Amino acid sequence: MDDLAKRAMDAHGGLDRWRQLRSVSAHLSQGGVLWGLKGKDGIVNDVHVTADVREERASHAPFTTPDRQTSFTPGRIAIETTDGRIVEERVNPRDSFKGHSLTTPWDDLQLAYFAGYAMWTYLNTPFLFALPGVETEEIQPWQENGEAWRRLRATFPASIATHSAEQVFYFDQQGLLKRHDYEVEISGRTAAAHYVSEPGTFSGIVVPTRHKVFGRQPDGTVVSAPLVVSIDLSEVEFN
Repeated sequence: MDDLAKRAMDAHGGLDRWRQLRSVSAHLSQGGVLWGLKGKDGIVNDVHVTADVREERASHAPFTTPDRQTSFTPGRIAIETTDGRIVEERVNPRDSFKGHSLTTPWDDLQLAYFAGYAMWTYLNTPFLFALPGVETEEIQPWQENGEAWRRLRATFPASIATHSAEQVFYFDQQGLLKRHDYEVEISGRTAAAHYVSEPGTFSGIVVPTRHKVFGRQPDGTVVSAPLVVSIDLSEVEFN
């Protein structure tokens, strides 16, 4: 494992502690222009998410109506009633995004798929680096706002549903996550710079509770407006 990957996991509570856990949940307050661009404004503004830390699974509730929730895995997305009855489902959901751009509207299952894999990715970072098939390599450091951040390039296998196969993570001198770059493949490979802040410690694991996502230029600089997505986490719990 790359030394920076290990340093980052240690700074966020340690891989040994992470492996003692089964799931993480949080309340989400979300905003930004993405949801309106996709024709889904308001659906995930105020929701609860639960994500597995051992397998790629996640669920959002409520979803579209108070008695519904989502069920996400890489190969299937479903909307269910809270008592488990399937309302809608789609197998191989990533295939449904072929030909999409940033402004292509989503249906409810596409929104559920995106929200599921995105929050699973964020809540499991940086412990994703220890998953089978994930390769990491430290690359040249980055200067921003008077700070020097170390950068780690991670390459994900096709078995993991996430934004893009290659992503770059930025860490401060203590090993804490500051920024996360990726391309949203299901949305026309839109380049994003995802900033995190206000870390809190929950059950021994450090979790950033504020997220802001902006567009990104080819040289790595950030497009400061509009704010594409904002995520504020509260009520973070591990089991």
